[in-house]
Amino acid sequence: MVQTLSKTVTFTEFIDWKPAGNKHELHNGVIVEMNQPSGEHEDIICFLNAIITTEFLRLNLNYGISKTALVKPTDAVSVYSPDILILNRSYLKNEPLWQKMSTVSQATSIPLIVETKVSDYEAMGVPEY
Repeated sequence: MVQTLSKTVTFTEFIDWKPAGNKHELHNGVIVEMNQPSGEHEDIICFLNAIITTEFLRLNLNYGISKTALVKPTDAVSVYSPDILILNRSYLKNEPLWQKMSTVSQATSIPLIVETKVSDYEAMGVPEY
């Protein structure tokens, strides 16, 4: 990861600044540019996406896999773009940041996150990560 700004910013400042197409996260108020993942990493993500999608379709769950949505832990100055984000589409109407910023912050909307940064997800109450 490469830090792109040395000053701290708020969530709103981050959303207003975030360039389209580039993958950035906000870690404790510091904007971080995420490196391009390796081919092996992306191959694993493709495999997991297929398996997970097959399972939630088999179970007839109203879930979807987001490509670019962000996860904002409650009461934190951090925003993440997980490798895989499963959304419970039935609960997105309760997400205050969903329509305008495609950002989720409530555990009920997030049945599963696949990622390596787990401490904030655990604090949010996300059941699986």
